[in-house]
Amino acid sequence: QVQLLESGGGSVQSGRSLRLSCVASAFALDYHAVGWFRQAPGKEREGVSCISQVDDRTYYADSVKGRFTAARDNAKNTVYLQMNSLKPDDTAVYYCATGFRFWCTTAMSSGGADYWGKGTLVTVSS
Repeated sequence: QVQLLESGGGSVQSGRSLRLSCVASAFALDYHAVGWFRQAPGKEREGVSCISQVDDRTYYADSVKGRFTAARDNAKNTVYLQMNSLKPDDTAVYYCATGFRFWCTTAMSSGGADYWGKGTLVTVSS
């Protein structure tokens, strides 16, 4: 059974950093695109970042570009999201997602993402 597990969330002050991790079981992340999504209270889920299985090309939402960085550690079957210069608007539950038919798109679509973690909460205070 495929499982994704996010970790690394927490409560930080504005301007600080966090690194989220997404580790998979029963699924080889290095052969697939992996997306990061977030959902803030009262808002729709939005795509934040995606790392492609092709040359590890990365994609970012405009709201996080220059502050967030996605990366892989294939030996650990883990994908990371380094989040710097955090803002209160970054407060949300963050999810990683992947799937056999999931591809990175500039629109940050979640189409084809059949596997999702349960999320990790990031709270940024001003």
